[in-house]
Amino acid sequence: MGMQAIFRMILAVAMFAGLELRAEKYRPIFNGKNLDGWTVKIKGHPAGKNFKDTFRVEDGVMKVGYAGYGKFDDRFGHIFYKEKFSHYRIRLEYRFVGDQIQGGPGWAFRNSGIMLHCQDPKTMRVEQDFPVSIEVQLLGGGATGRRTTANLCTPGTNVVMDGKLQTRHCFSSKSKTYRGDQWVKVEVEVRGGEVIEHFVNGESVMRYTKAQYDPRDADAKQLIKKGQLELTEGYISLQSESHPVEFRKIEVQQLAK
Repeated sequence: MGMQAIFRMILAVAMFAGLELRAEKYRPIFNGKNLDGWTVKIKGHPAGKNFKDTFRVEDGVMKVGYAGYGKFDDRFGHIFYKEKFSHYRIRLEYRFVGDQIQGGPGWAFRNSGIMLHCQDPKTMRVEQDFPVSIEVQLLGGGATGRRTTANLCTPGTNVVMDGKLQTRHCFSSKSKTYRGDQWVKVEVEVRGGEVIEHFVNGESVMRYTKAQYDPRDADAKQLIKKGQLELTEGYISLQSESHPVEFRKIEVQQLAK
């Protein structure tokens, strides 16, 4: 290899390293003090009403709890960050604590999620269970058995996986099972709707492409414009699904398109 070729290679590597260095800057979207910048939407209530303080902040942690609920009564909830995102990485740590509230569905035991490309909470019906979105499903293991986390669920959406349009609702990742109240770190890289990849404790566990609205879904139909199904941007939300859960270190890194 000639000297000029070597020089070009060194220059290319240096430029790439510089870009990657700049790209490593994350910014917190949760300040650890209060819920400024976030909007709560709980089924049966309008956007902005934090029913029974379902979402609250204590000791630098965003906590989801059900004191005062009595029974759950399918009051699924979400808390939305104020900005839309398209090309980005999000990372956070979560853990499940305590017992599931009475009346919570069996599938919601140690179950929450990071909802990506969400519709605006103000456009949700008062009685709507979940925003149209791509869900990174967060699960905790039971006493025995395998139960993966950072799975995929698709409320009002579809994706392409293994070269095929997938229209069923949930898909398991290849993660380990995480039991008890340990903190688990999840990161998701989102390249518009083209590629989305899930990571758990630094390990890639799921990847899919071509996120899109599901034209069969009544709520998604209201969001489809001019027949365009492609889903390329939206809000981020976190779930309340009847089991107490905690979140911390919620950070986002913008990526170049």
